[in-house]
Amino acid sequence: MTERIVIPADLNGARADRAVAVLCGVSRGAARRSIDAGGVRRNGTALSASTKIFEGDALDVGLVAAEEMVVPEASVKFAVAYEDDDVIVVDKPAGVVVHPGAGRPSGTLANGLLSRFPEIGELPPECRWGIVHRIDRDTSGLLIVAKNADAFDHLQAALKRREVKREYRALVGGQFASSTGTIDAPIGRDPAEPTRMAVIATGRPARTHFRRLAEWSDAEVSLAGVSLETGRTHQIRVHMRSIGHPVVGDPVYGTKRAAAGDPGRTWLHAASLTFDHPSGSGPVTVRSRLPDDLVASLAGLGDPSSGNVA
Repeated sequence: MTERIVIPADLNGARADRAVAVLCGVSRGAARRSIDAGGVRRNGTALSASTKIFEGDALDVGLVAAEEMVVPEASVKFAVAYEDDDVIVVDKPAGVVVHPGAGRPSGTLANGLLSRFPEIGELPPECRWGIVHRIDRDTSGLLIVAKNADAFDHLQAALKRREVKREYRALVGGQFASSTGTIDAPIGRDPAEPTRMAVIATGRPARTHFRRLAEWSDAEVSLAGVSLETGRTHQIRVHMRSIGHPVVGDPVYGTKRAAAGDPGRTWLHAASLTFDHPSGSGPVTVRSRLPDDLVASLAGLGDPSSGNVA
């Protein structure tokens, strides 16, 4: 069900997530989830949570989920790659959703975090269980969680300033024409399919760097190191598809034909994170080894025709 709301004078210039939260009587988190899902539109165009809206704007709002109690669940499995008094770096397995959404109140990383780190439950709602950024369900690897509100604010600000370095490993289709490259192309909701993202002129700026690590000419696949300068939804998957090198195993942005090395899920791993510690003690670098399913898929390809997988 979609509801039309008109922005009053006292919310002139407010962020879209705040306005939706106030006018629909839900938390900022619920409003943000609805916006991220493409359920809030102005003049038929989807918004981002940070979009400024103004008095008299009419928003069509749908998918605003009722607040759901997030309970601790010890059954959610994940590893901790780094921990101190302020920060946790989680090594997430593929298949685990990062935080609850409409219709998914349990079995998420947030549920598991609340079980292992009860203090996260005391954070204010806008801190979203301390989860500073997220990775897709079928992507494995590292993400940062803050243990307190000051650390959360520091790390979120560092992300916005593009000061958090994130490197991934991705197996993609085809061979690269050059050993390194940069994809600088805006990403937004696909007008034809709002649940998907696409490179579109009206999207938000997005910048991805890649370097060739290895290639298998017979199998027509390549292993790449990919680093993010921005953090748009599905950024690596959308950008790699846009240059003709879709991520192997990607059920949304990949190719329909089976690719060599397909592990049965998106071949994407968040392998390294570097960030300045909230305490001011200096930079922290955390690394994650490839999980067994991705190691096995590379082994199945045999020795690369060039480069190496180390």
